[in-house]
Amino acid sequence: MSVTSGKTRPSLTQEILSHLGLANKTAAWGTLGTLRTFLSFSVDKDVQRLLRAIAGQGVDCSAIMGVLTNRTREQRQLICRAFQERTQQDLLKSLQAALSGNLERIVIALLQSAAQFDAQELRTALKNSGPAEDVALEILATRSASHLQECLMVYKQSKSGRRRERGWQGSPPSLALPTDFQVEAEEDIKSETSDILQELLLALAKGVRDRYSGIIDYNLVEQDVQALKQAEAPSTEGTWVLIFTQRNLEHLIRVFDQYQRCTGHELEKTVQNRFHGDAQAALLSLASVIKNTPLYFADKLHQALQVDKLPCQELEE
Repeated sequence: MSVTSGKTRPSLTQEILSHLGLANKTAAWGTLGTLRTFLSFSVDKDVQRLLRAIAGQGVDCSAIMGVLTNRTREQRQLICRAFQERTQQDLLKSLQAALSGNLERIVIALLQSAAQFDAQELRTALKNSGPAEDVALEILATRSASHLQECLMVYKQSKSGRRRERGWQGSPPSLALPTDFQVEAEEDIKSETSDILQELLLALAKGVRDRYSGIIDYNLVEQDVQALKQAEAPSTEGTWVLIFTQRNLEHLIRVFDQYQRCTGHELEKTVQNRFHGDAQAALLSLASVIKNTPLYFADKLHQALQVDKLPCQELEE
């Protein structure tokens, strides 16, 4: 049995803000970060502001952050190109030379493209000595297929680029960088993770999750529920990986609801009883993304906002 769902949803940003109580509030322009395009945007004025901020005896970090944190990522990319054209200098390198510490890291993140930022964060997560599932799963499970493909391509290029850097003079030739990421992604995931966490990350990196067609197949929902009930025994991890990484989110929401009706408890309770360590954390994170992606991000943002605000001088330490 299949039915069509005709629901019209608000944007992801609106849903995230609604969970934080910000969606319906009015605020002075700029207090909501880069969620909105800066309407009075002038690339020439912004370039001049940044030049003045780094050209004086002391670096005006407030002016730098005032520009970069009140522009969308697309507007910041326009500023980077205009800065290069007008000064023959790279804005990122100029700011790196003027800044240090946490503030330098923030500025680097703000000036990267979305794909560059995700690629760097994914690499850091996989190469870190701590568990990789949190950031890696967030990136691999929540990005669109097209964005993920671009991110993974940048991931491969940046890694290969560092190995060839000594052989370059001037700008590196584009042909020196391979365009196929998947082999490198699989190598890093296989070398840095293991067991079901490795299987989940490899499956998510392939980006083969079903697209929601607007039709719910309730026969398949019931099949998946029964498969998960039977997969509570050992050596059935593959069933969890397949369902969690290949079914579309609308389908999985129905699977979660039906599973609770059939068993009397949420699927997350089974995950907690069935799995431990990285596997448990990974599946619970995926369950949060599946059930309510905006709430998942709202929780992440709320946790980040608990960190004490630091003045500019402390950010540079």
